[in-house]
Amino acid sequence: MPTHLTPRPLTEDEVRAIERLAHSRTEPARTVERAQIVWRAHRGARVPAIARALGITEATARTWLKRFEAGGMAGLKDAPRSGRPPVYTAAEAGEVVAASLTKPDELGLPFGSWTLDRLTVYLHEQKGLGIGRTRVGEILRTEGLRWRTHETWFGERVDPDFVEKRGRSSRSTRRHLRIVR
Repeated sequence: MPTHLTPRPLTEDEVRAIERLAHSRTEPARTVERAQIVWRAHRGARVPAIARALGITEATARTWLKRFEAGGMAGLKDAPRSGRPPVYTAAEAGEVVAASLTKPDELGLPFGSWTLDRLTVYLHEQKGLGIGRTRVGEILRTEGLRWRTHETWFGERVDPDFVEKRGRSSRSTRRHLRIVR
């Protein structure tokens, strides 16, 4: 049978912070639940009653009470998790963002706007970043940049020299006759 957990006395600041978190509607649900565990224990509730009231296991309640006792408010935060470290450094992600915000014609490239494929090829060939198309898109999204396709079949072309670069139309294309009224 586990021994009773008796929480340590809380400071005034901890009481205010725990009460605010326990009744919050905007904080993450995990944080609110952990604060409610501590809040109920502070008000005299035992672990089995806390677990029943919050719909969690007694082991979970004990874990968060022990972590709060050991680390205070910081003990309620998620611990770092294991996993694969980020493959690309912040500097490399910065290179991707900087390149995407630069106009291709300023870099001497033969097109007027970026696509993910063009940007990926540029980063690989010119910057030496072996970064995939999908990852380029993810980096741009995490930086708050929306990817838009500027070239369309309708409306004005982004490249002002498009007509000259395009060259003559194919001979198989019929000429349109103008109707004069």
